[in-house]
Amino acid sequence: MRDWYDNLEAREQVFVLAGAVFVFIALVYFLLWAPLDRNHKQAAASVSNWERSLAELRPLRSIAGSGNEAAPRLTASSLQAPIIIVDQTLRSRGLEQYRRRSQPTANNGIRVEFENVAFDELVIWLGDLGSQYDLHVQAGSMSVQTQAGPGRINASLTLERPL
Repeated sequence: MRDWYDNLEAREQVFVLAGAVFVFIALVYFLLWAPLDRNHKQAAASVSNWERSLAELRPLRSIAGSGNEAAPRLTASSLQAPIIIVDQTLRSRGLEQYRRRSQPTANNGIRVEFENVAFDELVIWLGDLGSQYDLHVQAGSMSVQTQAGPGRINASLTLERPL
């Protein structure tokens, strides 16, 4: 190869040398620099995503506290009869006006019927019953009321507490 290069004219040698330098730079770029740069960008995006996720989770740290929040908080008031719990929590949430009927069931529970209640408020109330009083929906039906505004439903729910 060296003999071939030496036999070229000076102008051709410059051209071949420039081509070799161009090929060497291209190989370094495509085989070394580009993959490293791509991995760096992916790592930077991943770090950015983790930082954003942590920033969103920081406010939840104060909610979680130091206790075990997964277990229901059973207090003396949570050992009351379901009809009393339902009555008190409906009044505190302002949902009493939408209750049409409530009647105790045989299985440590209560059946509650609502008319024209806001779906979002009902779900929040049910979440409170589950987390604070260990009352959960065992059966239920919901229907959209045609004359009511958006987000309003009629509901019939059976709530029970495990024995």
